[in-house]
Order: sequence, then C-alpha cells, then structure tokens
Amino acid sequence: MYNLSTKRIRSKRIAINVNGRRIPILILKPLSEPKNAPGVMWIHGGGYMTGMKEMAYIGRAADLVRNHGAVVISPGYRLSLFHPYPAGLKDCYSVLLYIKAHAEELGINPSQIMVGGESAGGGMTAAITMLARDKGNVNIAYQMPLYPMLDNFDTESSRDNHAKVWNTRRNHQAWAVYLRKNAKKKVSPYAAPARQTDYSGLPPAYTFVCTAEPFYCETLTYIDKLRAAGVEAEVDVYEGMFHAFDMNKPKHPTSREAIKRFNEHFSYAKEHYFAEQS
Repeated sequence: MYNLSTKRIRSKRIAINVNGRRIPILILKPLSEPKNAPGVMWIHGGGYMTGMKEMAYIGRAADLVRNHGAVVISPGYRLSLFHPYPAGLKDCYSVLLYIKAHAEELGINPSQIMVGGESAGGGMTAAITMLARDKGNVNIAYQMPLYPMLDNFDTESSRDNHAKVWNTRRNHQAWAVYLRKNAKKKVSPYAAPARQTDYSGLPPAYTFVCTAEPFYCETLTYIDKLRAAGVEAEVDVYEGMFHAFDMNKPKHPTSREAIKRFNEHFSYAKEHYFAEQS
C-alpha cells in the first residue's frame, strides 16, 4: 500500500520575478536531498478561478514526493476571478522555464521534467504541454492531467450534470470567468485544450476519471486523440464516483485503488519516459 500521510516531505516557498511580476511557488522535496530526480510541475485545480498551490499537499502531488522521490513545484498562478486567460497560463509557463533553468539546483533530472494537475490543473497541464511543444523551449517527458477541465463546450457528460463537487452550473460559471466573453466560442487550444486539432508530438499521458462527473467524456476524448496521433496514453475509469473523489474521500476503497494505480503508472513513467532538453 502506498503511503497517504503528509510525512517525509519538506517544503519551501519562494517567488520568481518575471517581467516585473512575482509568481509564488511551493517546492516539495523528499527529506533526503534529491539528485537527478523527476521534476513535476503540479498545477492546482479550482476551475481556474479558485484554489491555491498548497493543495499539492492533499492531492496526488504529495504521492510523487514521498513514494517516488520526485521534486514537485506548484505554481501560485493568477486566478481568473481577477485575471482571466491567459494570465494563469503565462504564469505556469514561466514556472516551467524556471524549472528547466534551475534543474540542477532543484535536484531535478532535466530529462525528466513532467507536468500534472487535477481538474482545472489537469486542463492547464494539457494546455502547457501544447504550448511547450509549439514554442520548443522545454521538452516535457510526461503529463498527468487528472480528470481534466478541457472543453468550454458542453459534452454528453457535462450537459445536465448535477453531480457532487462539480456540475454543469459550476462548469459554465468557471468557463465564463476564465474566458469572459469568449466562453462559448472556438478559442485557442491553449485556452481550452479540447479545441486542439494536432495532438502529434505531445508527451505520453496518464489520467483517471469517474463516470458520473462532468469531465468524463472530454477526458476520454483527449486520450483517444492522443492515441490516434501515436502518443502513448492511458486512462483508468471508475464507476459511480464524483469529481475529485480521490482528494475528497482518500480512504474510500475506490479512491485507494485510484491512488494505487496512479502510483504504479508514475513508477513506470519514472523508469521509461525521458525528454532530453535542447
């Protein structure tokens, strides 16, 4: 069984300056000083409009540190309540560049820079991998967009959804705040990754999702399109649970299975997925 405690993790809060802006960062490391460890930018959820970098303690990010010796960097990106798209995306990309530039100092293997996140953080994960591919400044080895918020248009599962935690009403509100007047328009895939038409060259992916939540269909579509483009991509599906069930009920048997599977997939990624930096 994988460790679910908050022990065996040490943290540090810093801020980086980018074009006159301060971006706060939470860095989580194992107690032993890491060397050549996987480095994971973990992006918090909250519908792009709420949440905080410290959510890394209660989700899957902490697993990566205590169970796999990874270094996790969680950005405190600007939230859409006051700073709509693309402010948060720019912040996360700036942190990605920081990770590459400071890999040795952070104890990170520069060939194993990875990105992950839950919910809106999963959507931002997908957007960041697309942006990084297109800009060519950072090569990402692996992506973990868990039950990601990808599609600003309704899908079969996000339409008329009244599930716990996240539902149609909250989803519409979050996209309206994030994209403002463009919430129901065909926007850039960096804004809504489901608008992407070219999935080639994106990093291998793993995710999980449950059948009752709004993001069920868009998650499966994302994985299908990655596979169709020749990208290694895996998804685990859990029946009858609600959005972010692993964070809200971590001791539930289904959550334990999801956490176990997540850790198994990361163990495989740690051994098999690398992306050399140019």
